[in-house]
Amino acid sequence: MDLNLVKAFVSVVEGQSFTEAGKALGLPKSSISRRVSELEDELGVRLLHRTTRKLTLTDAGRAYFEQVERALQGLDAAAEAASGLDREPRGVVRLTVPVELGVMSVSDVLAEFTYRYPEIHVELSLDSRPVNLVEEGFDIGIRTRSSLDAALVVRRLGSIDTGLFASPEYIERRGAPKSLEELAKHDCILLRAQQQRTVWRLEGLDGSISSVEVRGRISTDENLFVWQAVRSGLGIGILPLHAVSVCTAGGRIPPLVRVLPEYAVRGAELQVVVPSGSKRPHRVTLLRDFLVESLGRRCRAHGA
Repeated sequence: MDLNLVKAFVSVVEGQSFTEAGKALGLPKSSISRRVSELEDELGVRLLHRTTRKLTLTDAGRAYFEQVERALQGLDAAAEAASGLDREPRGVVRLTVPVELGVMSVSDVLAEFTYRYPEIHVELSLDSRPVNLVEEGFDIGIRTRSSLDAALVVRRLGSIDTGLFASPEYIERRGAPKSLEELAKHDCILLRAQQQRTVWRLEGLDGSISSVEVRGRISTDENLFVWQAVRSGLGIGILPLHAVSVCTAGGRIPPLVRVLPEYAVRGAELQVVVPSGSKRPHRVTLLRDFLVESLGRRCRAHGA
């Protein structure tokens, strides 16, 4: 495999155009296009959809890019080490994360990362709005919604599945529902509900979807308050499976009781995104890959 072909392909994806890839590699646009075509011929698959307006990755292209980008970065790191230029990664990485993920799921991951790389300072911003990484100067973003921004390189980790939870005090006082019909009679913590009621669509073990209308005396527009309300014994709420597991195992919250464990709610897709570009500081790549590995493992381990 000619690495020049692979590098041309990676540069096209990161630069979002043959022209930008040519600038990065110091080659004419026609040479970049030819190299990508040769790579596709060698692999026997189409990697890019080409139109007059933009380039998009095919499914095969996305999978190939995620693998070869990591491999090329490993080669660059090995070259630095062999030439004696390798040194302790240091500097600031700016990371933006939705509020609930930052509070419930990311702090221990960042603690492990900074322990491993003590000279890297992570500047964390918690913000649930769609942050524009490029305009606001962020190196990495974690998102819970699909991104179609061509200026970003996206790593898809899996879905954040959720389940039904209550505090031991609530279960002792009201008992645990044994069916969806019983669930409808319980106090529930409602998210973005109107008129003290909402419909929960729950997926069973066989993949079937059941709907149940639930009621509650408290509704909120913030997921973190659902946590607090459930912990306080105010009712049954929908919470992320992996976050409950991590927080209870770490002693950050008292144990909760999962009710009707045969039901779950398929959550939003979790993504790690970085601005596209042929050059990225090593410290940013280190944190990006660490987040992909750690959070991806949790998505796989705590799927419903």
